Amino acid sequence: MEGREANLLRQFPLLLPQNRAKTVYEGFISAQGKDFHLRILLPEDLQVKNARLLCSWQLKTILNGYHQIIQQRMQHSADLMSFMMELKMVLEVALKNRQELYALPPPPQFYSSLIEEIGTLGWDKWLLILSKENGEREMRRLVYVDTCFSTIKLKAEDASGREHLITVKLKAKYPTESPDCFVDFPVPFSVSWIPQGSLISIHSQFLAALESLKAFWDVMDEIDEKTWVLEPEKPTRSATARRIALGNNASINIEVDPRHPTMLPECCFLGADHVVKPLGIKLSQNIHLWDPENSLLQNLKDVLEIDFPARSILEKSDFTMDCGICYAYQLDGNIPDQVCGNPQCGQPFHQICLYEWLRGLLTSRQSFNIIFGECPYCSKPITLKMSGRKP
Repeated sequence: MEGREANLLRQFPLLLPQNRAKTVYEGFISAQGKDFHLRILLPEDLQVKNARLLCSWQLKTILNGYHQIIQQRMQHSADLMSFMMELKMVLEVALKNRQELYALPPPPQFYSSLIEEIGTLGWDKWLLILSKENGEREMRRLVYVDTCFSTIKLKAEDASGREHLITVKLKAKYPTESPDCFVDFPVPFSVSWIPQGSLISIHSQFLAALESLKAFWDVMDEIDEKTWVLEPEKPTRSATARRIALGNNASINIEVDPRHPTMLPECCFLGADHVVKPLGIKLSQNIHLWDPENSLLQNLKDVLEIDFPARSILEKSDFTMDCGICYAYQLDGNIPDQVCGNPQCGQPFHQICLYEWLRGLLTSRQSFNIIFGECPYCSKPITLKMSGRKP
């Protein structure tokens, strides 16, 4: 106990025992250069979990809202020194949060200049600006401003008429300090900022970024409109992958480069071998036909020598099937991506469902990440190659 007391006095020299039994300690705890008075009452067995903490009104005010955390730390601390270290950390956090909460408001010119900038962008109406270079009209609009003028949302249309949103979070030292900007882009968006920057500058850079990504979104929109996209069901503007139905429980997953959207994307065929292997062979044989001047979808058709199931002709149910084990199409956001290779069967399964099925068979065997077993439907051999995601 003497060793622990020595450590306590060394770590907290302003906290001293007040009686011979050392059940009462009184003094100060320091944080961020300030001292706060407190008193700790320990039971006769000196167990910290049953101690009482008496704080000065100042310390009590700062720790208001942290009582449950302090109680938990007290319950799990091995001795008084451990608890004091925990209390000091909690106090540091409380002081930091308090400083941020009661930070000085921005100067009046912060609001006046900001209101002027917003006025230039347009408060609640479309502002039409005639571009001197090409005569095109550009539309800009303010969507949202919070009561503190710290979060601003602006909307803009790209050249294809798609609406996009940028959220700007201003800091207290704006415009000296660069604001944080959030967009739904497939590539990073960083604002070039100078101390005299403004919302107009941010919006201009936002429009320039939209223009640079126009070709990418044109490609993705054509795929979404003219094919059956299995995943994602509701793609965001930042999504670069599409899993497109090919029919016969087969699909192709493509990963498009946002900077070069008409170039050959990364392709992965999903489905039974007898269906997808010929497609892989055609891709290898016809890759020389790929023409970046054509749309990505047209190139895929030419290279694979197929027509994709069209939304205007087929319903999704015409080429999608539920999992043959759980009888559901979606399971935890995943759709069936494993197919029996038997041409007379071709039943699809979720990877996790097939994994659990094969794992329960005495005749199944596994080699590294590949499991060999029998199809639940036709009993023909089936192979499951586990992907990186956890089943």
